[in-house]
Amino acid sequence: MNAKAISEGEEEASGMRNETLGESGHSGEVKRGQVILVAYLIAALDLTFLFMQFGIMPYLAKSLGLDSVGFGYLQTIFGVLQLVGGYIFGRFADQFGARAALILSSASGSVFFLLMSLSTSIPLLFLSRLPGVFMHGIPGAQKVITDVTTPSQRADALGKLGLCFGIGIIAGSALGGVLSTKFGIFVPTYVGLVGSLINTLIAAVWIPSQTKPKLNQHVAEHSTSQSGSLFSIREILRLMKFPGVMEVFIVKVLAGLPIGLFMIMFSIISMDFFGLEAVESGYLMSYFGVLQMALMRTVWHYCIIAVPLVFAFSMLATITDSILTKAVPSSDTGAMLGICASVQPLTRTVGPTIGGVLYKQFGVSSFGYLQLVVNIGLFVYLLKSKIPLREMKSQ
Repeated sequence: MNAKAISEGEEEASGMRNETLGESGHSGEVKRGQVILVAYLIAALDLTFLFMQFGIMPYLAKSLGLDSVGFGYLQTIFGVLQLVGGYIFGRFADQFGARAALILSSASGSVFFLLMSLSTSIPLLFLSRLPGVFMHGIPGAQKVITDVTTPSQRADALGKLGLCFGIGIIAGSALGGVLSTKFGIFVPTYVGLVGSLINTLIAAVWIPSQTKPKLNQHVAEHSTSQSGSLFSIREILRLMKFPGVMEVFIVKVLAGLPIGLFMIMFSIISMDFFGLEAVESGYLMSYFGVLQMALMRTVWHYCIIAVPLVFAFSMLATITDSILTKAVPSSDTGAMLGICASVQPLTRTVGPTIGGVLYKQFGVSSFGYLQLVVNIGLFVYLLKSKIPLREMKSQ
């Protein structure tokens, strides 16, 4: 499948998006806008609940007698589950639709918080990680946005998810610390349970049953997956063979690794290095959320805000996700987003071990030095690589 055929298919699909949502003309535009806003709402709520539990997890684990090694295992298990589940979730979204995928994610979140609220022992705490395999609210929202926007609109729409991410960090981190300090360590899990159930209802009621536009038969024959299974190594390799996909994906993984290691160790650094309590740690994480809320879509934005690392991290995610979803047929965008969603779980899988060694042997500053070295290497690589620096416009 060459790039021209994909481009032609995308252009035809773009013209069928109104029909997919059951509207036409101005009404279709309004409908699409409403669907995108609902996707933003689901993403913001999902991230709020997720960061609530991120903030209290180290303290809950410590209260149950889990040491730092055991906590590392807990983080690794969650990372492995999300790593495996990311691609499966994306394939599920391609085959059954974005609404079904978001319902699955939110329902899994409900089970996750239910089990976490019952975690009065270490085995139950480990058991509560299992639903994490299908908890992918952000990829689900990205899938909705990718389906209902044209390629030219996609980067802007995906970039605004950074606002949702910022809201999630700020609200979740602060609420998790305040609620656990004033009302008990399990209260944030109750809030997460109720909130995830509400998210499930929102997805079922407000997201259309089918958001992906229908391609013509010629494009579909060449662009759709050759396997009906939810997990296929052959399908992953097929997507990676599209022009530029492998190179951009490697950049995404390497650039996100250093800050990913730091964020994994953030809770440990907060407790051990700075001696912060849960509520203070939550406030500090909320500060990162304030930085995250900038909407980064141009190189000039990058020049202005390059110093705070989290800005660059957010921009990288938006740009790479946009490039990768445009590089594959629309029938495979869910799978591609699922693969992208596996990058952070991959970091969480290897991160506790690598981060622990860096922190213990070289201190907090080692994370900054690692990021500097990686960024310099990627900068030189991108200057010399043949990855297009500008978006190609179809004629």
